[in-house]
Amino acid sequence: MTSLVSLSILGNGWPFLQLAIATILGMILGVERLLASRAAGPRTYGLISLGSCLATIISLNIAPMYLAGESANVAAHAFSLNPLMIVANILVGIGFIGAGMIVLHGSQVSGLTTAAGIWVAAIIGITVGFGFYALAVFTTFLTLFLFSVLWHWEQNWKKNTTNNPTEQQ
Repeated sequence: MTSLVSLSILGNGWPFLQLAIATILGMILGVERLLASRAAGPRTYGLISLGSCLATIISLNIAPMYLAGESANVAAHAFSLNPLMIVANILVGIGFIGAGMIVLHGSQVSGLTTAAGIWVAAIIGITVGFGFYALAVFTTFLTLFLFSVLWHWEQNWKKNTTNNPTEQQ
């Protein structure tokens, strides 16, 4: 039986580098959220990217085992498990975390951006897990742009809109 440790892709150390990259990219997003005084910071974002990357690496490596029928020495057709569904289920789990971040205070909703950021951090981890490093880094910087630059623009727009109610119509 083939184990994950003996697979050639794990023998070269790349998965360890992938995990580190995913963690760092997630933490970068989390630092911005920390600076914005949000509940989810670098540890949360780093853990989400790390876990998503690890699940992606595992799904990439167990799929050939199941397709070759090497798991428990049983033919592949005997399994109804699709190992690639691990990636899809990451997003289901992140949905629960994101839903917990959204809070309603009277008519005000908060936590939507943090929930969306957590979702993106998970996908960044998945992207690193699949080896698309440039896409992951680019997405991290786009997310930082949305978190910081557009936040300032939104605040100015909201301030100008509330100061000039006649211009809203």
